[in-house]
Amino acid sequence: MDFTKLATKHVNDLVPYQSARRIGGHGHNFLNANESPKSEFYIFNSTTLNRYPDCQPNEVVTGYADYANVAHNQVLVTRGSDEAIGLLVRAFCEPYQDGIIIAPPAYGMYEIAANTNMAKVAYAKRNDDFSLSAEAILEAKNQADFNVKLVFIDSPANPLGILFDTNELIYLLEHMSDSLIVVDEAYIEFAQEHTTVPLMQKYKNLVVLRTLSKAFALAGIRCGFALAQKEVIELLTKVIDPYPIADPVAQIAKQALARGGIELMQQRVQECLQRREQLHTELLKLNIVESIHPSFANFLLVKFKDGPKIFDYVAQKGIILRSFETKKGLENTIRISIGSAEELNELMKALTSFVES
Repeated sequence: MDFTKLATKHVNDLVPYQSARRIGGHGHNFLNANESPKSEFYIFNSTTLNRYPDCQPNEVVTGYADYANVAHNQVLVTRGSDEAIGLLVRAFCEPYQDGIIIAPPAYGMYEIAANTNMAKVAYAKRNDDFSLSAEAILEAKNQADFNVKLVFIDSPANPLGILFDTNELIYLLEHMSDSLIVVDEAYIEFAQEHTTVPLMQKYKNLVVLRTLSKAFALAGIRCGFALAQKEVIELLTKVIDPYPIADPVAQIAKQALARGGIELMQQRVQECLQRREQLHTELLKLNIVESIHPSFANFLLVKFKDGPKIFDYVAQKGIILRSFETKKGLENTIRISIGSAEELNELMKALTSFVES
């Protein structure tokens, strides 16, 4: 039986997001997914597994509301921020009529979520230095042949590592009051002073996405958050699945959001930032490195003189990085996650070996 004939044309045409795990790679040193190099120890109670979990675990919602300094009714817990992206498209975009604006290169799930939910996509053009202006987004809106319901902006950006200027964001919020401006702050703990959450008090069309996957070192439990006005949260709750947050996930998230968990996260961030700066310095000493993008996240985007050759060379030594060779404007670039000191030392030895070979 040909199941492609049974499936819808829409599904047959979809191209899945190529995550680090989906792309794969054989090795032992994985510096390709912007993960924390280690996890912490958590206590787990299995006696509650016979019961369905709460759709929105109160202690997790309260813990994150307190952490982010927002109201309890302004928080939605989701399966990673990826689910929140899809929920926003489902809740606000009429299929084939409405759509989103993104500014490539950006996190790939924005476009995947739009395609999956039959929403249209318009593209804002970045400046030569990859910075993004509100005017570029407004121009994309004016040229779009559909209703723009959502604008997705990652800040710090992935894979670029740069921030979206606060003044540009305010201008955008004021001039696109009929659209939701979604700022993805998956990496904000590495640049906490640049969070846009305080702007939610004044600008009702601002939505902020967060996650426990990066600085909290919990990529494996898939726990994220949408922060928005309570009316937006209520609409998203209509389209979320009945039991999105598994009980073990809620238990671990609760511990991570306790005072001790937050203190561990902050310590982890400081250590990561120190290793990032050290790696930045050491990479610039190599004649195979052309430039390094500014980074406010837990990774560096490095432009090499021959990116594909270097990517393959270190992969043969078991070190898996993330290449962006096929992305426009990012030829020869490789994203390097800030792993442990041991992992980064191994990488530098491999790169030095490449120079000497």
